[in-house]
Amino acid sequence: MNHGPKRIVCLTEETTEWLYLLGEQHRIVGISGYTVRPEGVRQAHPRIASFLDGKIDQIVALKPDLVIGFSDMQAELANKLIRAGLAVLITNQRSIEEIFDTLRMVAAIVGASDKGDAWEAKTREAFDAMRLASQSWQARPRVYFEEWDEPMISAIQWVSELIGIAGGVDVFPELAVQSLGKNRIVAEPLEPVRRSPDIVVGSWCGKKFRPEKVAARGTWQNVPAVHNGDLFEIKSCDILQPGPAALTDGLMQLHTIFSSWNARQEI
Repeated sequence: MNHGPKRIVCLTEETTEWLYLLGEQHRIVGISGYTVRPEGVRQAHPRIASFLDGKIDQIVALKPDLVIGFSDMQAELANKLIRAGLAVLITNQRSIEEIFDTLRMVAAIVGASDKGDAWEAKTREAFDAMRLASQSWQARPRVYFEEWDEPMISAIQWVSELIGIAGGVDVFPELAVQSLGKNRIVAEPLEPVRRSPDIVVGSWCGKKFRPEKVAARGTWQNVPAVHNGDLFEIKSCDILQPGPAALTDGLMQLHTIFSSWNARQEI
């Protein structure tokens, strides 16, 4: 039986990718313009929204029986859609456990809980294997994850937690628990220097990370990550979407970077 909503508009990428993983992509009638996962998705569905706004008339014309979005930042867009008479679900996950909760909820809505549970179990097994692998390392790299450069914004909670699973240590754990980007701003430009990260990972929310710009920051030359050239990019679509990509591809990219760093420490 085809349970739940039959025409879903996805305002962010993670819901689209999740419905594909569940084999429920036939329900999708509209997607975010920022969606790039899975491959070919941009050609398969009309793109009807940015992150903060959307084409209300076009969304209404699609006759969705559910619109799904993410974060308090979409409150204004959600308000417009609700006033247009649509059913809207906005999730607000920030931690890994909240991501799993949200994925479980969406799977239940479309009657695919068994597939969702199997994917979650496999993903948690991968977490355990990664934690075990890093236990033998001589040292865990200190990591500064930069979500934006001007102003400098440090890692959101799920990214900070992924850094830990992958074998690293977030140098700004106190900022990670702040849900809003404005509260994760690194107020003192020299504070990352003082925290002396071994690795810098940049994911600048849709624009290309420029390691040379980081290296050129005043007094950053003696930061271990800069001195040793350990500055890396992970694309925002792979780690800053609170869904399957971050828990799989984003995590694996972090672990690969940290494993390489660890191997050099053991030489």
